Amino acid sequence: MSLPKAAGLGSGDERRPPALIREECAYTRCYCEENVWKLCEYVQKKRQYPLEEWYAVFISNDQKMDYHVILMHDCGGQQCEVYDLDTMLPFPCPFDIYVKEAFHSEDLIRPAFRRKMRVLRADLYLKKFASDRSHMKDAHGMWRMPPPSYPCIQTAEAKMNLNDFISMNLAVGWGDVYTFTEFTQQFGSTKQ
Repeated sequence: MSLPKAAGLGSGDERRPPALIREECAYTRCYCEENVWKLCEYVQKKRQYPLEEWYAVFISNDQKMDYHVILMHDCGGQQCEVYDLDTMLPFPCPFDIYVKEAFHSEDLIRPAFRRKMRVLRADLYLKKFASDRSHMKDAHGMWRMPPPSYPCIQTAEAKMNLNDFISMNLAVGWGDVYTFTEFTQQFGSTKQ
């Protein structure tokens, strides 16, 4: 799948109103993958902007040592916007500002742990993602962090496929996988 390249803001561009208001969004601490799924669901129900303009972005590495999930809006002709409920940055945050403020230099990270991004359209994420939340339980079956109040997200095909989204293996899961540099070149306002 080839994704459109985001253009930079020109002097004549006018910003559209934000599609999501932070206070209206479902949020559960430490459940970023479900928070983003709920944001996608909200965008779909609100119908202010086409769901095809939205992307779920899994940030991880080849070792799957850690991960985070954000929502990105391709504003067509304007800089992409990032929606991240786990940051103090603006909501939404222009892509270039988000990258600068949320990420440190790749040079400080050992090659095996350098970030990669799995980017997939929001409509596909809503159809394919499933989590039984088992990754949030300890060896005794106790919650590491309290779960969301709504039922687990499941599909007809799966009750748990979170690892397919966290994996940065191109042969696994859905969407496209980018290195950090490829990601910023694809979605940033200027090529680096």
